Amino acid sequence: MVTDPVADMLTRIRNANKVYHPEVVMPSSNLKAEIAKILTAEGFLGGFEVTPAKAGQQLKMSLKYAPGRERVITGVRRVSKPGRRVYSGSKDLPRVQGGLGIAVISTSQGVLADREARRRKLGGEVLCEVW
Repeated sequence: MVTDPVADMLTRIRNANKVYHPEVVMPSSNLKAEIAKILTAEGFLGGFEVTPAKAGQQLKMSLKYAPGRERVITGVRRVSKPGRRVYSGSKDLPRVQGGLGIAVISTSQGVLADREARRRKLGGEVLCEVW
């Protein structure tokens, strides 16, 4: 049992990215699938799929690398943790690496990237940052 599934997901991505694995497999949840969808749309992942497993479902994400084995994901950070939730209004959403990265925000209209949340004028819980 994992206390913080999102932190576990980010750690698996970070570790696999560090050793140039082509894909990462982990137990799936709706929140993890939404985060994977955002990371794929923003160009940080090559793609993802949710497949049935022995117990529940599993999430398989393919990592992306630039030519010359350069990592597309250079950093991942969990912002809001179970012991310290971080909420932000629409005007105070963080800009990650001066706009080169993204923050994943859980809003009342679902999980969104920071740019989309700013465009819709929505605030919420800042789940993580990826750059």
